[in-house]
Amino acid sequence: MTKVVVVYHSGYGHTQRMAQSVAEGAGAELLAIDAEGNLPEGGWDTLTAADAIIMGSPTYMGTVSWQFKKFADASSKQWFSQQWKDKVFAGFTNSATMNGDKLSTLHYLFTLAMQHSGIWVGTGLMPSNSKAAQRNDVNYVGSFSGAMAQSPSDAGANEMLPGDLETAKLFGQRVAATAAKFKA
Repeated sequence: MTKVVVVYHSGYGHTQRMAQSVAEGAGAELLAIDAEGNLPEGGWDTLTAADAIIMGSPTYMGTVSWQFKKFADASSKQWFSQQWKDKVFAGFTNSATMNGDKLSTLHYLFTLAMQHSGIWVGTGLMPSNSKAAQRNDVNYVGSFSGAMAQSPSDAGANEMLPGDLETAKLFGQRVAATAAKFKA
Protein backbone atom coordinates (compact mmCIF):
# COMPACT_ATOMS: atom_id res chain seq x y z
CA MET A 1 0.00 0.00 0.00
CA THR A 2 1.20 3.49 -0.84
CA LYS A 3 1.69 5.83 2.12
CA VAL A 4 0.79 9.46 1.49
CA VAL A 5 1.20 12.22 4.08
CA VAL A 6 -0.27 15.72 3.89
CA VAL A 7 1.92 18.10 5.90
CA TYR A 8 0.47 21.58 6.26
CA HIS A 9 0.16 24.75 8.26
CA SER A 10 -3.16 26.58 8.58
CA GLY A 11 -3.53 29.95 10.21
CA TYR A 12 -7.30 30.40 10.11
CA GLY A 13 -8.66 26.96 9.20
CA HIS A 14 -9.01 27.37 5.42
CA THR A 15 -5.80 25.52 4.58
CA GLN A 16 -6.78 22.84 7.09
CA ARG A 17 -10.08 22.31 5.25
CA MET A 18 -8.13 22.04 2.02
CA ALA A 19 -5.68 19.61 3.63
CA GLN A 20 -8.59 17.46 4.79
CA SER A 21 -9.99 17.33 1.25
CA VAL A 22 -6.59 16.52 -0.24
CA ALA A 23 -6.12 13.78 2.37
CA GLU A 24 -9.59 12.39 1.69
CA GLY A 25 -8.79 12.09 -2.01
CA ALA A 26 -5.36 10.60 -1.39
CA GLY A 27 -6.27 8.32 1.50
CA ALA A 28 -3.52 10.20 3.31
CA GLU A 29 -2.48 10.87 6.86
CA LEU A 30 -2.69 14.49 8.03
CA LEU A 31 0.33 16.04 9.73
CA ALA A 32 -0.28 19.55 11.03
CA ILE A 33 2.49 22.07 11.61
CA ASP A 34 1.54 23.88 14.80
CA ALA A 35 1.32 27.62 15.49
CA GLU A 36 4.99 27.61 16.51
CA GLY A 37 6.13 25.92 13.29
CA ASN A 38 6.73 22.49 14.81
CA LEU A 39 5.62 18.99 13.87
CA PRO A 40 4.04 16.68 16.43
CA GLU A 41 6.18 14.00 18.02
CA GLY A 42 7.09 11.36 15.44
CA GLY A 43 6.26 13.72 12.56
CA TRP A 44 9.69 13.55 10.94
CA ASP A 45 9.61 9.74 11.00
CA THR A 46 6.13 9.80 9.45
CA LEU A 47 7.41 11.93 6.57
CA THR A 48 10.49 9.78 6.04
CA ALA A 49 8.30 6.64 5.85
CA ALA A 50 5.95 8.23 3.29
CA ASP A 51 5.96 7.42 -0.42
CA ALA A 52 4.43 10.81 -1.19
CA ILE A 53 4.47 14.12 0.68
CA ILE A 54 1.80 16.69 -0.15
CA MET A 55 2.66 20.09 1.33
CA GLY A 56 0.18 22.85 2.10
CA SER A 57 0.46 26.40 3.34
CA PRO A 58 -1.68 29.51 3.20
CA THR A 59 -0.26 32.25 1.01
CA TYR A 60 0.76 35.11 3.26
CA MET A 61 2.51 38.13 1.76
CA GLY A 62 3.22 36.22 -1.45
CA THR A 63 4.70 33.02 -0.02
CA VAL A 64 4.32 30.33 2.64
CA SER A 65 3.58 31.16 6.26
CA TRP A 66 6.55 31.58 8.60
CA GLN A 67 5.46 28.41 10.38
CA PHE A 68 5.74 26.43 7.17
CA LYS A 69 9.10 28.08 6.41
CA LYS A 70 10.38 26.99 9.83
CA PHE A 71 9.37 23.41 9.00
CA ALA A 72 11.05 23.68 5.58
CA ASP A 73 14.28 24.99 7.08
CA ALA A 74 14.25 22.20 9.67
CA SER A 75 13.98 19.64 6.86
CA SER A 76 17.64 20.34 6.03
CA LYS A 77 18.55 17.30 8.16
CA GLN A 78 16.53 15.10 5.78
CA TRP A 79 18.03 16.96 2.82
CA PHE A 80 21.61 16.41 3.98
CA SER A 81 21.15 12.64 4.08
CA GLN A 82 18.77 12.61 1.05
CA GLN A 83 16.11 10.79 3.09
CA TRP A 84 13.32 12.09 0.84
CA LYS A 85 15.05 11.47 -2.51
CA ASP A 86 12.70 10.13 -5.21
CA LYS A 87 9.58 10.63 -3.12
CA VAL A 88 6.55 12.02 -4.91
CA PHE A 89 5.77 15.61 -3.85
CA ALA A 90 2.91 18.00 -4.50
CA GLY A 91 1.56 21.20 -2.98
CA PHE A 92 -1.50 23.35 -2.37
CA THR A 93 -2.39 26.77 -1.06
CA ASN A 94 -5.23 29.17 -0.27
CA SER A 95 -5.41 32.96 -0.15
CA ALA A 96 -8.08 35.60 0.20
CA THR A 97 -7.86 37.03 -3.31
CA MET A 98 -8.34 35.28 -6.62
CA ASN A 99 -4.67 35.60 -7.57
CA GLY A 100 -3.13 36.49 -4.24
CA ASP A 101 0.31 35.47 -5.52
CA LYS A 102 -0.55 31.83 -4.82
CA LEU A 103 1.75 30.73 -7.63
CA SER A 104 4.70 32.10 -5.65
CA THR A 105 3.75 29.77 -2.81
CA LEU A 106 3.49 26.79 -5.14
CA HIS A 107 6.89 27.71 -6.63
CA TYR A 108 8.31 27.74 -3.12
CA LEU A 109 6.86 24.28 -2.41
CA PHE A 110 8.12 23.00 -5.77
CA THR A 111 11.61 24.34 -5.06
CA LEU A 112 11.61 22.68 -1.64
CA ALA A 113 10.62 19.37 -3.26
CA MET A 114 13.38 19.74 -5.83
CA GLN A 115 15.90 20.50 -3.06
CA HIS A 116 14.92 17.13 -1.61
CA SER A 117 15.43 15.46 -5.03
CA GLY A 118 11.72 14.72 -5.23
CA ILE A 119 9.31 14.13 -8.10
CA TRP A 120 6.62 16.83 -8.48
CA VAL A 121 2.99 16.14 -9.41
CA GLY A 122 0.63 18.86 -10.65
CA THR A 123 -3.15 18.86 -10.60
CA GLY A 124 -3.79 17.15 -13.93
CA LEU A 125 -7.05 19.12 -14.00
CA MET A 126 -8.29 21.24 -16.85
CA PRO A 127 -9.31 24.77 -15.82
CA SER A 128 -12.92 25.94 -15.81
CA ASN A 129 -12.36 28.83 -18.17
CA SER A 130 -15.28 28.94 -20.58
CA LYS A 131 -18.04 31.56 -20.59
CA ALA A 132 -20.28 28.98 -18.92
CA ALA A 133 -17.82 28.47 -16.03
CA GLN A 134 -19.13 29.09 -12.53
CA ARG A 135 -17.06 30.02 -9.47
CA ASN A 136 -17.93 26.71 -7.84
CA ASP A 137 -16.54 24.59 -10.71
CA VAL A 138 -13.56 22.29 -10.27
CA ASN A 139 -10.25 24.11 -10.84
CA TYR A 140 -11.96 27.45 -11.36
CA VAL A 141 -8.83 29.19 -10.09
CA GLY A 142 -7.04 27.44 -12.98
CA SER A 143 -3.88 25.98 -11.50
CA PHE A 144 -1.79 23.23 -13.03
CA SER A 145 1.19 23.38 -10.62
CA GLY A 146 -0.76 22.43 -7.51
CA ALA A 147 -4.19 22.93 -5.99
CA MET A 148 -5.29 26.50 -5.31
CA ALA A 149 -8.30 27.78 -3.41
CA GLN A 150 -9.64 31.25 -2.76
CA SER A 151 -11.50 32.22 0.40
CA PRO A 152 -12.69 35.78 1.02
CA SER A 153 -10.92 37.41 3.95
CA ASP A 154 -14.18 37.74 5.87
CA ALA A 155 -15.32 34.14 5.24
CA GLY A 156 -14.83 31.41 7.79
CA ALA A 157 -13.27 28.06 6.90
CA ASN A 158 -16.75 26.52 6.94
CA GLU A 159 -17.68 28.82 4.04
CA MET A 160 -15.10 27.47 1.60
CA LEU A 161 -16.61 26.67 -1.76
CA PRO A 162 -17.34 23.02 -2.52
CA GLY A 163 -15.70 23.42 -5.94
CA ASP A 164 -12.36 24.37 -4.36
CA LEU A 165 -12.63 21.48 -1.91
CA GLU A 166 -13.52 19.07 -4.74
CA THR A 167 -10.49 20.34 -6.65
CA ALA A 168 -8.36 19.52 -3.60
CA LYS A 169 -9.89 16.05 -3.34
CA LEU A 170 -9.29 15.24 -7.02
CA PHE A 171 -5.76 16.57 -6.68
CA GLY A 172 -5.16 14.23 -3.74
CA GLN A 173 -6.45 11.30 -5.80
CA ARG A 174 -4.01 12.12 -8.59
CA VAL A 175 -1.03 12.38 -6.27
CA ALA A 176 -1.85 9.05 -4.62
CA ALA A 177 -2.32 7.33 -8.00
CA THR A 178 0.99 8.73 -9.24
CA ALA A 179 2.80 7.63 -6.08
CA ALA A 180 1.35 4.13 -6.49
CA LYS A 181 2.77 3.97 -10.04
CA PHE A 182 6.22 4.95 -8.79
CA LYS A 183 6.05 2.42 -5.97
CA ALA A 184 5.02 -0.44 -8.29
